[in-house]
Amino acid sequence: MEETIRVDNISKTFTLSKKQMKIDKTTNKHKVAVDELSFSAYAGEIYGLLGPNGAGKTTTLRCISTLIKPDKGDIYINGHSVIKEENIVRTKIGFLTSELKLEEFFTANYLFDFFSKLHNIPEEKAQNRKNELFSKFGIDDFKEVKISELSTGMRQKVQIVISIIHDPDIIIFDEPTNGLDVLTAKVVTDFLLELRALGKTIIVSTHIFSLVEKICDRVGIILDGKLKLTDSVKNLISKQSLEDTFFDLVKEEVK
Repeated sequence: MEETIRVDNISKTFTLSKKQMKIDKTTNKHKVAVDELSFSAYAGEIYGLLGPNGAGKTTTLRCISTLIKPDKGDIYINGHSVIKEENIVRTKIGFLTSELKLEEFFTANYLFDFFSKLHNIPEEKAQNRKNELFSKFGIDDFKEVKISELSTGMRQKVQIVISIIHDPDIIIFDEPTNGLDVLTAKVVTDFLLELRALGKTIIVSTHIFSLVEKICDRVGIILDGKLKLTDSVKNLISKQSLEDTFFDLVKEEVK
């Protein structure tokens, strides 16, 4: 299999504000979000990063996506360093996160055209891409509706479309089904499986065991910024449920 993503021993520490220290009930001004973490992902697979809130999943994905830089280590996307070649990396990835806030005054139609131009997509190609994605996600009837007036599910669909507007080979989704109704969640998971069938590399972060078991080929379990286990989902669930494996690791952590 072709290795398309290599996370090589990355660490990331944040300085906490007084407010955040109070929320976290800590006197430590520094939080290690990711701690010497390494894994690889391959073309034609979905790799799941599984862990509770605060485990370091989102920080890891933000590092992969060049939004922040690791303090230590590096990440390679098709051999390109996210630290030294971030502009090249950005052309090869699509990143969906709940932190992506679309301007609510604009419509899906306007935003698609705007981001197509940012990616330098030729007009005819962009129109074909719009027709394909709007049809697939059921956006056509809402394309002239302002983002502020869309349902949560429809907003999520528009965000997905915008994040993959340039047809990247590597797609990174942070909690892709979080907050979605069951019908919209199925549209999203079915689409991820379609992308895998096209040979794309997909990384999803989640805390939902059933989602990992349904769509992921391999999974890495992350706790307190450390990767505790990585294996094929098929191998793990042949022994016991993924949930049981996860909580076995949690119990080891608190001993």
